[in-house]
Amino acid sequence: DIDMIERYCYINEQERALLTCSAAPIVLLDRRDHIDLPNSIAPGKNQLGFMLPYSPLHHLVMKEFDQPLVLTSGNISDIPQCIDNDDAQLKLASIADYFLLHDRDIVNRLDDSVMRIMAGEPQCLRRARGYAPESLVLPDAFANSPAILAMGGELKNSFCLIKDGLAIVSQHMGDLENYDTYIDYQHNIDLYQHLFQHKPKHIAVDAHPDYIATKLGNELANHAKLGLHSIQHHHAHIASCLADNGYAYTEVSVLGIVLDGLGYGDDNTLWGGEFLLANYSESRRLAHFKPVPLIGGTLAMKQPWRNTYAHLSACVGWQRCENEFGQLSLVKQLASKPLATFEGMLSSQLNCPTASSAGRLFDAVAAAIGLCFEKVEYEGQAAIELEACIDKTAWLDSKNPAYEFKVEGGVIDPTPMWLSLLNDLRCSIAKSFISARFHRGLSLAIQQLAIQLVNQHNIKTVALSGGVFQNKTLFEHVKKGLMKQEVDVLCHRNIPTNDGGLSLGQAVITAARVMRKSQCV
Repeated sequence: DIDMIERYCYINEQERALLTCSAAPIVLLDRRDHIDLPNSIAPGKNQLGFMLPYSPLHHLVMKEFDQPLVLTSGNISDIPQCIDNDDAQLKLASIADYFLLHDRDIVNRLDDSVMRIMAGEPQCLRRARGYAPESLVLPDAFANSPAILAMGGELKNSFCLIKDGLAIVSQHMGDLENYDTYIDYQHNIDLYQHLFQHKPKHIAVDAHPDYIATKLGNELANHAKLGLHSIQHHHAHIASCLADNGYAYTEVSVLGIVLDGLGYGDDNTLWGGEFLLANYSESRRLAHFKPVPLIGGTLAMKQPWRNTYAHLSACVGWQRCENEFGQLSLVKQLASKPLATFEGMLSSQLNCPTASSAGRLFDAVAAAIGLCFEKVEYEGQAAIELEACIDKTAWLDSKNPAYEFKVEGGVIDPTPMWLSLLNDLRCSIAKSFISARFHRGLSLAIQQLAIQLVNQHNIKTVALSGGVFQNKTLFEHVKKGLMKQEVDVLCHRNIPTNDGGLSLGQAVITAARVMRKSQCV
């Protein structure tokens, strides 16, 4: 119950309302200091996710306990939940000591939904049990849209159906790189189309040609001779935010700020820190983060130190790092890596695509101060721990200056930030202060560039999207700063800001383009 949760976390009225609502999601809460729970529950974090019993079985079990139970889905990491007794006993035998078996079949897998209060409003981080497949009412103009199936992205996948002015976004499916998840994804697409009597006329896919969802979308469109629409990743993020806010179908564009890990750009390079002039039909890139190589391609997503080395090489120059900061343990650690091989890869452009990725910048800074240096155990871990290490003293200290970023020519360049960070490491400045300086400096640079673009293009509204905006510290500071400049700010509420919201954006962009084309004819 709520009283028990309050032993371990702080709860405000909005969080209390989320915990006790009929959807009964997991709610992320700020943990109290010195609580009697193992650190292994949520290592490196200053939040805990709590939910209340939502089924009769939960209530029966919890009657016998006077302490929280630590729950996880009935699955091995990255594999869908086991949904029958035999499967559970086979796959979870090495994990579970006991099994509570039952004769009530599970027909459809559903993860628990995850919510968090950010900037005073509920935001959905994972949309599943209790919320999906509740329909989202689209702006009136979409009532004339044809039936559309949008396939979503590769990670945190969801798919979306549009029918009769409603968007039906599936529950969180997960990462399609896993075969079992992909099979479940196909099953649920068929299930949803049957349940909602949905026969698509058009298929929408992400522009990345190698996404599994994109390949399946191509197959479905070719087999049924349906219209196929390729949608740019970051445009889909912004359109999802617009639809989530009921933004009117209009040609008036917003400034979309999308910060995430990676997405396939219009110029066939990898994007991830983007400022777009966008509406439901079109988008145009106005500005971006400085592109930096991903050494080893996808390995850079799993080994944060690769991003640190790439950023230092691209922004400061490795020779300068060794000459001026060679005594730092960071530089010594990086020097022990096969740098000659990396330099050869960079010079020959072998498996080192450049990316304007905000997510990889967070990884680079985290590794630089000793967080998740060698590897991450899950996506976003380095960035999550980087935010978590900020304490209130470091954030509120007026004598703790923000790092400077260079904002010039439509590019946010972190070079000055890196020089300041290296100097702080040399002066043994605490991680909490370095992280606070980074977060505030990046937020101010985003705001500075946003205001420049708003004034230059006579824009009234800014939309924030992308998984990096799940970072509460950055999100709240950016939003508050832009609102002080009298800019209208749209952000996600019912649909995740991460890739779980991509399918909605893909669907409404496709609908807008089809409707506009039919009007022109």
